[in-house]
Amino acid sequence: MSATPNHPPIVGTAPMPGSGGATAHWTTEQDTEAFARRLAAHPQVADAFIALHGDLGAGKTTFVRHLLRALGVQGRIKSPTYAVVEPHQTASGAAWHFDFYRFDDPREWEDAGFRDVFDSPGLKLAEWPEKAAGLLPVADLDLHIALQDDGGRAVRMQPNTARGQELLR
Repeated sequence: MSATPNHPPIVGTAPMPGSGGATAHWTTEQDTEAFARRLAAHPQVADAFIALHGDLGAGKTTFVRHLLRALGVQGRIKSPTYAVVEPHQTASGAAWHFDFYRFDDPREWEDAGFRDVFDSPGLKLAEWPEKAAGLLPVADLDLHIALQDDGGRAVRMQPNTARGQELLR
């Protein structure tokens, strides 16, 4: 199996030269929501690929819910843990929320049409991207979320493309 044809394969997530990245501490869920709203305000988010890293309970799905709400998604936003992907329609176009936690068969990538999804316009949000390593394109933005002893989240944001850098401005 290979990565999508319009994107280079991922071979580790190397930072974009000169990208620097950023860190944050989300003390409350309102901090998570504020960051999601800030990202949603960038027009380039409509076609971004954001990879979400972190342990179970770190807040990946919570962040996705806030981002999709900020982008105008109505109704229930559920975790795609069992379905692997949940499609959504935002005010600016399509969005797909992937959860590769249970992904263990690379053939599923082809069978499910994920290559076509990643080759099409729209926002892609992927939890547990390391489970699909080698199949995913390089993420525009990697978010590493870690639960802290105080209940907050330490967040490391790594842009890997010009679009990712723009999202952090």
